[in-house]
Amino acid sequence: MIKQLKVLAVAAALALTGSLAACNTGGAADSDTINIGIKFDQPGLGQKVGNDYQGFDVDVARYVAKELGYKNVNFLEAVSAQRENMIMGGQVKLIFATYSITDTRKEKVSFAGPYFVAGQDLLVRADDTSITGPETMAGKKLCSVTGSTSAENMQKDYPDVQLQKFDSYSKCAAAVVNGSIDALTTDDVILAGFAAQADFKGKLKVVGQPWTEERYGVGLKKGDVELCTKVNAAIAKMISSGEWKAALEKNVGPSGYAIPEAPAQDACS
Repeated sequence: MIKQLKVLAVAAALALTGSLAACNTGGAADSDTINIGIKFDQPGLGQKVGNDYQGFDVDVARYVAKELGYKNVNFLEAVSAQRENMIMGGQVKLIFATYSITDTRKEKVSFAGPYFVAGQDLLVRADDTSITGPETMAGKKLCSVTGSTSAENMQKDYPDVQLQKFDSYSKCAAAVVNGSIDALTTDDVILAGFAAQADFKGKLKVVGQPWTEERYGVGLKKGDVELCTKVNAAIAKMISSGEWKAALEKNVGPSGYAIPEAPAQDACS
């Protein structure tokens, strides 16, 4: 009986040691998986389709995660207004979500990249000839997304526009189609994706007069220079291998958007 008790005690001690070790390392599954924020509603860039995730941002995120040594990626929705909070709160390690690098955002988070450069433009109904640029939007109803640089730019530079903020670009696009909104503004590559989407094809068009430069960065914890450097190296490798251009041609090319040159990455700080 005593011998049996000793055996049970040893077994219990070994089990406890194993449990503590798993807690201390986060478990093998945890160390193999990275949480990354993306958009769920941007055709060609970041979109949830059933149980899958598709788009250029998604492909770049998967490539970078693999280069960082992760076997699995857990994608979480990163709406524009919540991106900084998701990074600061530790919900995600990286964000690939058409995330323009700005000085204001760099007060809270750091950026690797850029991995793409777009420009702000307008999406209007296909038969609308009255809107040819932001200067023709006075008195018209414009939609953008809360927390986006597009909304901030329009409020600052074109105060006569009747700006309405929705929580997703897809809702804005639908409002343009049904006539309750005159135009949607965000980056031209995002707009091209919506114009080419099956539900909107032939109903919407991109004006084609971009007036800003939007440098898409990879959001990460402020001051994490080591991670930033590794992400930049992965992006540079994707570009040099030809996989960056192939991912753009696959995801964005069908919309008719002209594939640009790959950008150089900023120094990490």
